[in-house]
This record gives sequence, C-alpha cells and structure tokens, in this order.
Amino acid sequence: MTSNPSGIPGTADDSAELLPIASGARTRAALRTLIRPDRGRALLGLGVLVGATAVGLLVQPLLGRIVDIVADGRPADALTLPVVLLLVVAVVQGVTTTLGLTQVARLGETVLARLREQFVERALQLPADRLERAGAGDLTARVTGDVARVAEAVRSALPEMARSVLAIVLTLGAMALLDVRFLLAALLAVPVQALTARWYVRRAVTVYADQRVANGAQQQQLLETIGGAVTVRGHRLEEQHTEKSARRSRKAVELTMRSVHLVLGFYARLHIAEYIGLAAVLVTGFFLVRDGSVSIGTATAAALYFHSLFGPVNAALVLLDDAQSAAAGLARLVGVTDIEESAVQLPHQRTEAGAAVTVDAVSHAYGPGRTVLHEVSLTLRAGEHVALVGTSGAGKSTLARLVAGVQRPTGGTVSVAPGPAGPSVVLVTQEVHVFTGTLAEDLRLARPDATDADLRTALATVHALEWAEALPEGLATVVGDGGHRLDPARAQQLALARLVLADPPVAVLDEATAEAGSAGARTLERSAEAALAGRTALVVAHRLTQAVAADRIVVLEAGRVVESGTHDELRTADGPYATLWRAWSGSRAAPHL
Repeated sequence: MTSNPSGIPGTADDSAELLPIASGARTRAALRTLIRPDRGRALLGLGVLVGATAVGLLVQPLLGRIVDIVADGRPADALTLPVVLLLVVAVVQGVTTTLGLTQVARLGETVLARLREQFVERALQLPADRLERAGAGDLTARVTGDVARVAEAVRSALPEMARSVLAIVLTLGAMALLDVRFLLAALLAVPVQALTARWYVRRAVTVYADQRVANGAQQQQLLETIGGAVTVRGHRLEEQHTEKSARRSRKAVELTMRSVHLVLGFYARLHIAEYIGLAAVLVTGFFLVRDGSVSIGTATAAALYFHSLFGPVNAALVLLDDAQSAAAGLARLVGVTDIEESAVQLPHQRTEAGAAVTVDAVSHAYGPGRTVLHEVSLTLRAGEHVALVGTSGAGKSTLARLVAGVQRPTGGTVSVAPGPAGPSVVLVTQEVHVFTGTLAEDLRLARPDATDADLRTALATVHALEWAEALPEGLATVVGDGGHRLDPARAQQLALARLVLADPPVAVLDEATAEAGSAGARTLERSAEAALAGRTALVVAHRLTQAVAADRIVVLEAGRVVESGTHDELRTADGPYATLWRAWSGSRAAPHL
C-alpha cells in the first residue's frame, strides 16, 4: 500500500510529513555523546596540534632576529644559528602537525562511522507508513547528501578548523609577548570579523536548512516521476510532472544562489577586516620603533604574526560555511537517530493464553478519510496457520504488515508473544532483494553465526540445496548486482531459507509465492510450507491452494473480517469465500477436494 490516494506517483499533497530534525542543543549533545568513547584520542590529537602550532610560532621571531642582524651590520656568520633553527622548526612542525591531524582525522572518521551505524539502524526500524508519509526523497537526501556533507566536514573542515583556531589563539598570545600594543592593534580587526561571522551565521543556518529540505523534495519528485513513468504516461500526466519537477528544481537552485551570494558577501567583509588589522599593526610598529620601544626586527615579527593570521582566520571563518552546512545535515541525521524507540518497534504485549498473536480492534488509515482496516480482531493460536484471502484492496497486506511490526496501527493493538531469542516475527513478501555478495553471506544476514552445515540444512528445508550447490562456486558464488542472477522463484527460496535460519516463532508471508510462474508455483508453495512447519503463520494467499492447506481462513472485505473458518466450512457456507473459490477454481484445473 502507498500513501498516494490516486495510486499515481506525484499526485500526493506536496506537504509531506518530513522526518524530524534535531534542535541545535540536541545536535551538540549527540555529538558529545558520539565523541565520548574516544576522548583520549581527542585529547592526544589536540595536544600534539598545540605543540605543532607553538613550534611554528618561532618562525616570526627568528625572521625578526635575522632582520636585526642585517640592520645592525653584523657578520654573515651570525645568520647561521637563526637559519638552522628555522630549518629545525620547519621539520618539527611538519612532523607534529602530521601526527596531530592524523589523530583528529581518525577521531572524525570513527565518530562518523558511529553516527552512520546509528542512523542506518534506526532508519531500518522505522515503520513503513512513517517513511511513506515523509516520502522516499527525504530519507534518500539524508542518506546521501547529508551524510556526504558531514563526511566532508569531518575529513577536511574539522582538522583544518582545529589547527586554525589553535593558530589564532597562540599567535595572538605571541603578539602580546612581543608588546601588548601590537595585540591591541591586531584586535581592531576583531569587531569587523565578529560582525561578519554573526551576519553570516544568522543567515546561513536558515538557508542551508531550507536547501537540504528543498533537495529532499526535489529527489522525492524525481523518484516518484521516474518510478511511476508508465503510469504517468498512461494517465497523460507528463506535463503536470514536468512542471512539478521544474518547480522543485527552481526552488533548489534559488536557495543555492542565495547561499552563493551569502558567501561572496562574507568574503568581502573579511578582506576589510584584514586591511584594518594590518594597517593598525604597521602603524603601531612604526611609532614603537621611532620611540625606541622595540627593534625593527620585533616590529617585523609582529607584522609577520598578523599576516600569518590571514590564513587561519579566513580558514576558520570560511569553514563556518562548511560547518553550517554540515550542522544542518547533522541535525537531520540526529533527528532520525533520536526517534523514540517506541515509535520504531512493535510492542510485545501480553497476549491471550495460548495465543501467539492477538489483533484487538485494529484500524489503520493511510491518511484522513483513507481508512483501510476497520476494528479488525484476530487471534492466531500457537502453531496455527491462518490464510488471509479477499479481493484486491481488501486490506490483506496492511494487516500482514501490522502483525509483522513493519507498520503500527492507527487504532487498536497488535500483541505478539515474545520468542525465546531473536526476532519474534519475520515478514517475507513477494518483493525479495538479493543482496550483493556470496550466497552464504546473503543467507547469514538472517543468522550471522550460522555454519555452512546450517546454511545447507536451511536450503534443503526449502528444496533449494540442489540448485545452490550446482552454482559455479556453490555457496561461495557471488549473487546480487554484478553477480550470478537468480530468477524470482530462486530468490524467493533464498528468502524462505533466511526465514528458516532466523527461526522466528511467528512468520508472515505476504504473497511470498506470487513471483513464481505457474510452472514453479507448486515448488515454491512446497518451499513455503516447509519453511512454516512448526511456526505460527499468517499467509496472505495469492493462490487459493494456500488457503486450502491452512488451518483456518480469514476473509477480508473492505477492511473488515467477514468470514472465518476452514476451507470446507466456508465453501459450504456459500458466502464470499465460496464465491472466490468458484471463480478461482473455475478458471484453473483445481485439485478435486
């Protein structure tokens, strides 16, 4: 089911219910939590960078010393010591800077990996209807664009920012040691820089946040248009979808241009600050040298100190651009990782005595006025196999997803008795994904500690061992994208083998045999029957032969349970199921029952 009332991609309301975005305070708190396990590495990297920066600050006094030697007319051999010291400073600073930046980079990559793991874990747990309300573009934009922005900041901006801030602080301290008046002169640039930073940050936060949302909306529209291209053409909606795509693209471009103009204004203001500060230091040096307060070399060192601040100050302020963009992306990632646990997990409530699953007065809607289930109540006894049948749109798949915990009901409760270990419920649908990797790796997704013998047993259970061992490299054969192609029936058997390995007490099959052609239908039904042996099962029956084999059949019509009983009972009752059975068996060579 989808959240689109017309069933036509792109016709849904543009105001999607986007996934949450964390506040600034919450984002900073999450960042501290992510860094906490690696505090030692953070302190080590910071300490080494402080040492590297401090050593580098010896360059300006040594150059000033050389100026004084030349100005005093001393012998050339007096230059030997300061020149040698300059070489030593360059080597030591280079080595220590490399070590410090390496530690900072490792810290950043570790934190980024930890954030990615949390994001993926929580995103995979989100109910399908929550993702549908947000739109695939919102989550896609976070997984791609936002992660990329944060990764770029971690790999380049974070180390450079750390080094720049240290260089600024220590350089200003060194200027004060030369003469506090040089420091005061240099600080004349600070008001302009502070106002520039404040002006930029206040605008950048909003611009970049809006830009990420606009990019998500643009991706959502493209996904809907391309994914539903056949339907779009069939309903002659090309012009409408082209206009929607163009409108969202124009919005994204408009916000991008706003960010460009913002950066240009930012740079212009920074240059003004540089000119003010350098002029102030040079004028101060002139008067101090004239009064004999400092030597020409000291004034030169002060000017060089301030000039050396151009790079770090500009880098730190310019990195605000990357920092604001990354902060916006990080807030969107943290917003997903912060979604409450109760919103992503199916609650294991107390079920009726002897029941594995209890559905109590469950209703579900995909939007206002679009209720698909109406106070459905159903109990699955432990070990019972129940088949759901009904016409298309009756709500079978929705009920199956609610029982599996993929979605949460908008009314009523779904209670599942907790299993001894591992997942309580596993859902297998007709849309099966074969993951890239070896066949063995694909199977072990369900149980990472499974041995090769376990894998073969699971494959044998679903009647797939023969073809699996006949693959070019057996269980080591690479399948999925770029690997050995599995036809739909074999892919489905692979999914059923994963079900066997996961060994849940409750299994939900949503038309899991529908992808097999008529020739392979019976084989796949046998595979499903074997995989469900010994489990409680809810089966959305694609073929009524599956219903015949079930312990009980539940018939849905327009989101309501209208019949429940065995195949023989319902066929004799001559109700909706009997009508379905006659229509189905009349068009097939149905077995005589």
